[in-house]
Amino acid sequence: MSAEKIIADWKQKKFKPVYWLEGEEPFFIDEVVDYAEHKILNESEASFNLTVFYGKDVDWPSVVNACMGYPMFGERKVVVLKEAQQMKDIEKLENYISKPLASTVFVVSYKEKKLDARTKFSKAVKQHGELLSTKKIYENQLPEWTQQVAASLGLSINNNALLLLVDHIGNDLSRMKNELEKISINLNQRKTITEDDIEKFVGVSKEFNVFELQDAISQKNLPKAIRIIQYFQSNPKAAPLQLVLPTLYNYFSKIYTAAAMNDYSENALRPLFYNNPFAARQALTAVKNYGFSGAEKIILLLHEYNLKGIGINSAISGTAADGELLKELAVKIIMSA
Repeated sequence: MSAEKIIADWKQKKFKPVYWLEGEEPFFIDEVVDYAEHKILNESEASFNLTVFYGKDVDWPSVVNACMGYPMFGERKVVVLKEAQQMKDIEKLENYISKPLASTVFVVSYKEKKLDARTKFSKAVKQHGELLSTKKIYENQLPEWTQQVAASLGLSINNNALLLLVDHIGNDLSRMKNELEKISINLNQRKTITEDDIEKFVGVSKEFNVFELQDAISQKNLPKAIRIIQYFQSNPKAAPLQLVLPTLYNYFSKIYTAAAMNDYSENALRPLFYNNPFAARQALTAVKNYGFSGAEKIILLLHEYNLKGIGINSAISGTAADGELLKELAVKIIMSA
């Protein structure tokens, strides 16, 4: 069961007595909980029939008593238990979960962990409740997910803007959705998000960002790489060293893998790069410019400069030095790799 399916069922007034939401990705759990708390019942019904608990502040008898109460002036009652992983003796909810009241919609948010599937309590949840078990979205899934969120807002997003946004935000799904909603409000009648919109409304420079630095290094364009790094020096929050180095390492690890392949065609490289033709073409340039041995040297250099960035084997340190380390790294990659 997915968060989308649960919410779609609720919109059609299809309810089950128990929903257990668990796992590593809080975004999907929060989406379901928010809908349960604010949209299953209308305002007048919620004043009588909505109860929200927090795990650290409530005991299990109080939760059960709320769930066992019948709705007033409405068809159903909604009980939401947030941060359930902090609740003591949560297993004592088993008797209620095994025999829930049909007129109550009991929604449990159990974040950052999962029930032990071997326990009697876990088996009761699976047998009598609707289980949503969430996982973190992998990096290669982010572009497609971001496009889907944009589409749900009636928008499309071009390749440059997509990669810029994903590179800047990463897998913080809540922030990604918030940024897309903010952009949507500001587009007026336009339906396509461009890199100009990302720069204007998200605050990411379309010319000076980690993605553009990656592209400059791929093309062995040292002057452009230095200009970007100088921008980073002037704007430390734009791309701290701790963000830049892992991003470059992840990218050139893929170049290393691509360089070991027999087929260098764009179609062959696409699966490594979000199935994005633009990213695959950029990667093809890097493969041609550096080859297998060059990519290997880059990975070793990135590891070396990661250590220098935390003060190991480095004569310079501090925020001001980050830019100098990046310049030194860029020169070594482009000139010697």
